[in-house]
Amino acid sequence: MSKRKHRSPGESTHKRARSAPLEEDSEDIVGPSQPNLVADTSLKTSGEVGIIESISLKNFMCHSLLGPFPFGDNVNFVIGNNGSGKSAILTALIVGLGGKALTTNRGSSLKGFVKEGESSADVYITLRNRGQDAFKPEVFGPAIIVELRISSEGLRTYKLKSKTGQLVSTKKEELVSILDHFNIQVDNPVSILTQEMSKHFLHSKGEGDKYKFFMKATQLEQMKEDYTYIMKTKTVTQNTIEKHEECLEGLKRKYLEKEDKYKSLASLDEMHTKLEELQHQMAWALVTEMEREVKPMRERVLGEERATVKYDQKVEEWKVKVVEAEQKYKQIHDQLESISERVQQLQPQCTELKTEAQNCNKVFKSAEASYHRSKTNLRDLEKDKEQLTKRIDELKHSITLSTAADRQARMERINMLQAELDSLNHQESTLCQQIDQFQQVVARGKEELAKIKREEQNMQRSVETKRRDLKAMVDSKTDKVKRFGEQMPALLAAINEAYGKGLFRKKPVGPLGCCIRLKDPQLALAVESCLKALILAFCCDNYHDEKILQGLMSRYYNQLKRPQIIVSEFSSTLYNISGRAVHHPEYPTVLQALEIEDPVVANCLIDMRGIETILLIKNNQDARRVMQRGQPPRNCREAFTRDGDQVFTNRYYSSDHHRAQFLGRDVEEQIRHLQTEIKNQEAEVLRLRQCVQTEEEGIRKNDSLLRRVYEDRKRAKDKSVKIQLEMSDLQNVEEPQSEDLNPLEEELGEICEKITVARQESEATRQQMGELKKAFEGAEQRYKQHKDCISRVTEEAEPIKDELSKSDQEVERSKHHKKHYEEKQKAHINGIQRLKADLEVKEKELKASIEKATEICPKMEVKRTAKSLDSEISRLKQKISAQQDQQGDRDEVIRQYQEALDNYKNIALQVKHLKKFTGLLSKIMNDRHKVYTELRMYLSVRCKYYFDSMLSQRGYTGKMTFDHKNETLSISVQPGEGDKAALNDMRSLSGGERSFSTVCFVLALWAIAEAPFRCLDEFDVYMDMVNRRISLDMMLKIAASQRYRQFIFLTPQNMSSLPINNLIRIHRLNDPDRSQTVLPFGQRNQEEDDE
Repeated sequence: MSKRKHRSPGESTHKRARSAPLEEDSEDIVGPSQPNLVADTSLKTSGEVGIIESISLKNFMCHSLLGPFPFGDNVNFVIGNNGSGKSAILTALIVGLGGKALTTNRGSSLKGFVKEGESSADVYITLRNRGQDAFKPEVFGPAIIVELRISSEGLRTYKLKSKTGQLVSTKKEELVSILDHFNIQVDNPVSILTQEMSKHFLHSKGEGDKYKFFMKATQLEQMKEDYTYIMKTKTVTQNTIEKHEECLEGLKRKYLEKEDKYKSLASLDEMHTKLEELQHQMAWALVTEMEREVKPMRERVLGEERATVKYDQKVEEWKVKVVEAEQKYKQIHDQLESISERVQQLQPQCTELKTEAQNCNKVFKSAEASYHRSKTNLRDLEKDKEQLTKRIDELKHSITLSTAADRQARMERINMLQAELDSLNHQESTLCQQIDQFQQVVARGKEELAKIKREEQNMQRSVETKRRDLKAMVDSKTDKVKRFGEQMPALLAAINEAYGKGLFRKKPVGPLGCCIRLKDPQLALAVESCLKALILAFCCDNYHDEKILQGLMSRYYNQLKRPQIIVSEFSSTLYNISGRAVHHPEYPTVLQALEIEDPVVANCLIDMRGIETILLIKNNQDARRVMQRGQPPRNCREAFTRDGDQVFTNRYYSSDHHRAQFLGRDVEEQIRHLQTEIKNQEAEVLRLRQCVQTEEEGIRKNDSLLRRVYEDRKRAKDKSVKIQLEMSDLQNVEEPQSEDLNPLEEELGEICEKITVARQESEATRQQMGELKKAFEGAEQRYKQHKDCISRVTEEAEPIKDELSKSDQEVERSKHHKKHYEEKQKAHINGIQRLKADLEVKEKELKASIEKATEICPKMEVKRTAKSLDSEISRLKQKISAQQDQQGDRDEVIRQYQEALDNYKNIALQVKHLKKFTGLLSKIMNDRHKVYTELRMYLSVRCKYYFDSMLSQRGYTGKMTFDHKNETLSISVQPGEGDKAALNDMRSLSGGERSFSTVCFVLALWAIAEAPFRCLDEFDVYMDMVNRRISLDMMLKIAASQRYRQFIFLTPQNMSSLPINNLIRIHRLNDPDRSQTVLPFGQRNQEEDDE
């Protein structure tokens, strides 16, 4: 779908609660006749807290590195061409100080701000933190550094550092506290007015948008939301009070009933006394039985201790054997060590001999290479001698043949050849130009041919698709199912057959488009655009059925895209959607527009698409009005129009289709439409094929001409080479002179001397090479002999190693037996310890039992067993329990009485406190609402006054009308003189006049809203030079009188006309790198299109 976005500045966004500016602004506006627009009684010359000292970006948007930009205390201009990074700085400022991606109007996700190809983006912002209002100055110091990192997945992490760079916090809550302390509001258009917000407000025609802009800028909107929330809380509290008062009467009756029962309890002392005596006897009976259990345990411990001696003897026996085996192993090991020492003594000499042989080989190779170099040098010298001798002979012969007549003839011939050569060079240059021209024509022809072929292929595929759709549409006259694809009837038949065989637990339902009917045929395209692929989908009750259905689909959709399968448990009843469905008096939802007999189909569409929350609005304008101009209906997520367009609260998508394919009722009209489209597209295919033939014929002609020019140039080059060779021969005949032979003969003599020296050096090198070869062979022979000696010594160690291995096995066997008996000894001792531990536990239990029995009563002789006593105690408890069932348990009755009394008192106290709280809250809210109304009136009057004062600087007159009841703000401006002309709405003004009026409105809001810094992005858009100059002068005057505030203006204009002033700082950005033609937003937008 093609996408059109629309966003209103009045859209409600989630933001932090902030305190409203209840105190009167300290600025006073002076009339237009006075030199200054704003007079400030403050003595500050620069801001101490909250202003931006510097900002820098890394891998942000399409910029690898921007900054750092050290901003001045008062006025800062950021200028540069479009794409140089101005808006990137403003976007980074909003995101870096906690703003959302949507607030920037530059994207819907933070990951879109990471430069393409990078893993993260970084933003560094330094905020001033001085003076009495500083935030934790003992921790942060005179400045706070905010570092933001955005990952490619859209996650952001903060680091808050002190002036020295020390990390203080990584929590977002700390940043929110800092922004609240400094009164920084990145989502407030008075603090930061983005380019998109400015343009939207400039072109906004709604008076409600202007009123929302005013409310948001003055924070009155936040106060209003807070008051609404408080009143809702009050209503909930009053409902709670009413419920508690209803419960209070019932609690009082329950409390009186429990009090009567508590007073009527009878005593059960006799049975409790008897029970206590039996429990005393039971305690000492348990002691007697435990003493009988302890006695055999003591006797068993003594018997096990006497058997320990046998295990000690076995352990000592194998210890002796282990010592003997280790001694034998040590003797054999010593023999092997002596052999190893002999090998180690021989090893250094072997290493020396090896090194000596290697060195000899290296020297020999070097000498051999030197010998070959000398032979090569000698061969080259002899070759030079032969060539030089031949040259001298040729020169001598040429001198004898040269005469004056010959020289004259050669000169004439050379001149003639030179003229011919110049003509050929000119011809070759002309042919090269023709070759370039033909090559360009052929390349352009091939590009155009490829483009036309692609268009032809796309058009041919479209024709084939429409033919299939036409066939399905024609077949649907006799079989409605064929409209959903040629394979659909066969698939449904296979499903019925499989269901008849019992392969499905429950028969799948589908395609879903066959199971629904439209109440209004005009909404067919809207419903298809909403459901999309779900029209062809099937629904299964379980994953077993889904697997069977997948197998059936694989037979008929081998190469084609398979319909979607949705697994959801079948239900015979429709979902209860009363709480989450949309209810609109004029427009139906998708669910209401459809007749669906099967609850399974309706529930599936509710789960997968939420059709109960999507409205169907025939008219596009009505859809925009309902969804985007004001609060959308409750529970409504989106809407679709009759044309298939998709409408959200903040964006609009146009449909790519113009007719319904599956749900339309007029089949004949759709068939005629498809036939017309196929006929038109076939004609277009034929035209494209003719274009292809024309282009191919042109390419063949140009290729033929290009080859002919290549052949002409080749012939010209060959002829030019022949002429150059002939001229060279003629010139070389005349060049030799008799006096030129002497240097060549001297050079020949030098070469002969070099040959003699080279032969001597080659012979000497050959002899040296022979001697070095003999030395290398001798060193190699000595090394091999010494190595054989070491090998013989090593062979002597082999039988000793075998004997050592056997001895080692004997040691391990003896240690294994010793360990076995040690473990048995340890297990026996552990067994004794466990018996002792059990005995000790039993003795402790006996002691504790005796102590417990003694605490219960003095020691007594008990003849009865614990079992008989327990039976009698149980019978007595049952008798007491039966008595208590009649009258109730004493403790339970007392507990219930106390609980009833406490509940009654607690609820009564809560009701009393809640009534007091609601009364106090009502009084406070009445007072605060009165103050809110007065503040709104006061800010409205100040805004009108400042707006009139600003307009008067240009000789304009204007009027602002606030309608707080209907929440509208109308602005009328007259560019003429006073009362000479009537006031006009801003929509009738020119672009420059409207931009100037908007600037006046923003400056008026500046005067009534507090913020440490103010940012404007392209404030002078659509202004002419006069309005731009006047607006700029007004803003500079205000900035000069408010030196404790910081002003940042972003503009593509050249600010060379600004006055030279130490309060004004200009940051000029470099021109953008045009080599990157694709911004990273394209990918995100494509993803949004796919959605």
